[in-house]
Amino acid sequence: MTDKTPPPNQPEGYEPPKVWTWDKESGGRFANINRPISGSTHDKELSVGKHPLQLYSLGTPNGQKVTIMLEELLALGHKGAEYDAWLINIGTGAQFSSGFVSVNPNSKIPALMDHSAPHRAQGDPQPVFESGAILLYLAEKFDAFLPKEPAERTACMSWLFWQMGSAPYLGGGVGHFYAYAPFKMEYPINRFAMEVKRQLDVLDKHLAQNEYFAGDEYSIADMAIWPWYGVLVLGGLYDAGEFLSVHEYKNMLRWSKQIEARQAVKRGRIVNRPRGPLSEQLLERHDASDFELRTQDKLLGKS
Repeated sequence: MTDKTPPPNQPEGYEPPKVWTWDKESGGRFANINRPISGSTHDKELSVGKHPLQLYSLGTPNGQKVTIMLEELLALGHKGAEYDAWLINIGTGAQFSSGFVSVNPNSKIPALMDHSAPHRAQGDPQPVFESGAILLYLAEKFDAFLPKEPAERTACMSWLFWQMGSAPYLGGGVGHFYAYAPFKMEYPINRFAMEVKRQLDVLDKHLAQNEYFAGDEYSIADMAIWPWYGVLVLGGLYDAGEFLSVHEYKNMLRWSKQIEARQAVKRGRIVNRPRGPLSEQLLERHDASDFELRTQDKLLGKS
C-alpha cells in the first residue's frame, strides 16, 4: 500500500470552515455521483417485467441480501417469489432517475416493487426500500426465514438491525478509506479498521455458542450479515482480508463457509453483478434458466 501526498487544498492540520459548502467534488471513485441533495437528476421510467416482484438493484453486499433471500424463497417452493432483477448502475447515476427515486427517495439500491400487493386506492404496487426492510417484508409475506418462537425471533431482529447499523463502518469506513479514497490517510484507516475488528470479534464470540445468528435456525439475519462480514472473512471484500487478519475469527470462518455452500446463496450473489469472473455475472435475472443461459461468459461466448 503506497502512501500519496494529500492535495494542496488539504494541508496538514486542516480546520473545517464555520459553515460547510459544496464547492468541489469530494474526490475518489464515486466523486461524480456524490452530492448533498436528494431527488432525481433525469427522467427515466423503470422497466417492469412479467413477475409480481420487481427488483432494482446492483450486486453489492446490500443488493445480494435481497437476491439471496428471493432465491432461498424459491428453493423452498414459494412460486410467488419469482422476480425480475433489473441492473441499476450506481456508477453512472441510474439511481437518480425519476423512476428509481419514486421507489426509493433516498436513491440507494436495492429497491423493490411488489405488484401483487396494491396498497393505494388506485391499485399502485407496494414500494419497499432499505435492504433490511425488504428482507423483513419478504419474510413476513411468505412466512419464511423469520423464527416464530419469541426469543429466536427477537434475536433475529436484533442481529438484522445490528447489521444495518454496523455495516457503514465496514463499507463507508474501511471500504472507503482503505480501498476507494483518492489517497491513504492513517487516522481514518486505523479508526475504522479498529471498529471492524471489534465487530468481527462480536460476531465470532456469538457464533462460538450458536450455529446461526438467531440460534439453530437460518434466518434473514444470516442473509443480511453474510454478504458483508461473511464475504470479508472469506477474502472477497476490499482485498482487506490480510490487512484485517480475518483468519483469526475461526467461528466466523465456519459460519461463512456454511452459508457460502448453500445453492440459493450461490445463485443470489451473482444477480445484478457486473464484476468478477464472467461466469459469476448475471446482469439481469428474469427467469430461473438465466443462471444457466445468460451469465456473461455465455452471452459473450467465452464459456
